[in-house]
Amino acid sequence: MLNRVILIGRLTRDPELRYTPAGVAVTTFSLAVDRPFTNQQKEREADFINIVTWRQLAETCANYLRKGRLAAVEGRIQVRNYDNNEGRRVYVTEVIADNVRFLESANSGGGANASREDGMGGGGNSQQRNSGPRDNQDPFQDDGKPIDISDDDLPF
Repeated sequence: MLNRVILIGRLTRDPELRYTPAGVAVTTFSLAVDRPFTNQQKEREADFINIVTWRQLAETCANYLRKGRLAAVEGRIQVRNYDNNEGRRVYVTEVIADNVRFLESANSGGGANASREDGMGGGGNSQQRNSGPRDNQDPFQDDGKPIDISDDDLPF
């Protein structure tokens, strides 16, 4: 059995960070993901998909993602239900993310990523400092341009 989802879309709102009573961080946000076809009016429609992140990834997403930013999310679909105040059963479908890639930064359009495995991921500080030739600058600043690397630098 397999339950794996990969989505690329834009945030429809700023992430909302909360903490459980046990102190575990949880962030929710929504992605607008374009459908791969157009409707009868030749317009492209989108699906609005709820995303949930936990722990360090939740805090990283809350700190660095904002409404309108492009992000890639990898995770699993979860369907849960509860009874609302009127006694009706409500079903909620959401993606529990274990990897989020920031495909745009605030200043450069470069990218960074965060994942459950590495804790800190990317994101980094979006401000550049002039402390050295390339120190503390956006490592994705030259995204899409060839880089100068020798065969000696490759591990294989």
